[in-house]
Amino acid sequence: MCSNNVNELFSKSKYFCLEKLCLTLNIFFVIYELNKKMENIMPRPITLCTGQWADLPLEITAKKAKAFGYEGLELACWGDHFDVFQGAKDKRYCEEKINLLAKHGLKTWAISNHLAGQLICDPNNDSRSDGFAPASCAGDADKKRQFGVDSMKAAARAAKNLGVSVVNGFTGSSIWHLLYSFPPTDFKVVEEGYAYFAGMFNPILDVFEECGVRFALEVHPTEIAYDIVTTKRVLEALNYRKSFGFNFDPSHLQWQGIDPVKFIEAFPDRIYHCHMKDCAVTLDGTTGILGSHLQFGAAGRGWDFRSLGRGDVDFEAIIRALNAIGYQGPLSVEWEDPGMDREFGAEDACRFLQDLNYPIPAGMFDEAFTKK
Repeated sequence: MCSNNVNELFSKSKYFCLEKLCLTLNIFFVIYELNKKMENIMPRPITLCTGQWADLPLEITAKKAKAFGYEGLELACWGDHFDVFQGAKDKRYCEEKINLLAKHGLKTWAISNHLAGQLICDPNNDSRSDGFAPASCAGDADKKRQFGVDSMKAAARAAKNLGVSVVNGFTGSSIWHLLYSFPPTDFKVVEEGYAYFAGMFNPILDVFEECGVRFALEVHPTEIAYDIVTTKRVLEALNYRKSFGFNFDPSHLQWQGIDPVKFIEAFPDRIYHCHMKDCAVTLDGTTGILGSHLQFGAAGRGWDFRSLGRGDVDFEAIIRALNAIGYQGPLSVEWEDPGMDREFGAEDACRFLQDLNYPIPAGMFDEAFTKK
């Protein structure tokens, strides 16, 4: 009798434990699926690119960015914001940067090495780019180029140590000066330009792949890719290496007359990072889009950069296009407007983007019609 009671209790206990285990697993599965859905519908982080703030110490920039409403910083690799050579060899340096950001409630998802990147394929034959490299390189095209290559390789290693997966930047171009075919251009030289770019960047991308980091070119005039056609040629030149993609910036496409949404649609799997920047084309019949050798902000220029939402870029269409391709990375405000105070503008831009950065729906609105 006693033995039967024990067996019965054991059997009931066993089934009770199984029921609890099943319930626990079901709850875990529901939470997991909910988290997956939330990842897909939550708005992206809004960050501030610090390139235009590198005249300030990073500590001050971080404090201001938090007060403006930003969630993180895209760290520029100049000023005191981030040193790629130090970051490549010293993990403690990277931890200090992360801790500094965390102190102000901020994170980072990407670094930007635009200035050094410009030196890699640029002819470097005048003084304009001397400030992009150490003073010891000034006036020496080859020294500037080697610094650019070394800096970009270090950026990949530093990004790995920092815990970010994207390095944004420029490439420069050996053929940008051939934009207009006069004197008449031998187009073999253009082809050689793409081959030269591939020869310079393939060894750099080897380092990126070793580090598990991707390079995101900001498609931009003066770069090897500046529109949709040249972007396709660049991917072909690199044999479509996955470590090479793009930092989408609508402003540089908009003023050229290119539809930014078409760029997103053309390269949906290559948008590795996004800059949010606006511009306004103000052609009046006397100037063109080439700038007329006038400074930014000068009266009579055919176009200029504007604070977000105050120019011609259709950011609503861009956000919807990014939603359509499943882009989940940061929206990084690269703030430029020659007619507005930058602190007012940075805060204004953040508010504009917060209103626009809405979550996507978990389901269709008409599902309610058939709910039982």
